[in-house]
Amino acid sequence: QGLVIHKPLPPAATLVARTRVTEILDKGADKGALIYTERQLKNKATGEVHATLTSTSFARGNGGFGGKPGPQPEPHPIPERAPDAVCDLPTLPQAALIYRLSGDPNPLHADPKVATMAGFKAPILHGLCSLGVAGHAILKTYCDYDATRFKSLKLRFASPVYPGETIRTEMWKDGNVISFRARVIERDAVVLNNGRTEVAG
Repeated sequence: QGLVIHKPLPPAATLVARTRVTEILDKGADKGALIYTERQLKNKATGEVHATLTSTSFARGNGGFGGKPGPQPEPHPIPERAPDAVCDLPTLPQAALIYRLSGDPNPLHADPKVATMAGFKAPILHGLCSLGVAGHAILKTYCDYDATRFKSLKLRFASPVYPGETIRTEMWKDGNVISFRARVIERDAVVLNNGRTEVAG
């Protein structure tokens, strides 16, 4: 998942989001396909681009169509040293129920029966909500909550978060680049990895 902020959102405006598929990689009939998409968020009145969002989705069972298998982009490396900063932030037990109001009604995040059928012990938190918690940690630690200093973010989802768990974001600063990963304290499980954020000043 990736985000590049070109221009802050105005207090009031009509925004238009257009998504395009940029590439599809065929990983084989027994594996699936990787689908790369890019979405631009534009101001309808001015045409200005406010943000570019990128995403990679894995389509299970949809490989073997004769497309090229790669190459895949290399993930951002995490420095091999102790983190320069760590920030622990809790999630609410009802976080997934609140977050689904943003427009993702997938029952995997609300219905225990559906979550169990999918192999989880309980409904899981939306991945973008987990990403938002890590972004909060970076804004708090390195931007003094000044969102205009936040320029870009990119990461890989590693495993799900259960609502109510505490997310620990580990950060490494090299100039204006913040490398990060996040884990849940309760299970010591890495949930976000290979994170890279660029901040101003």
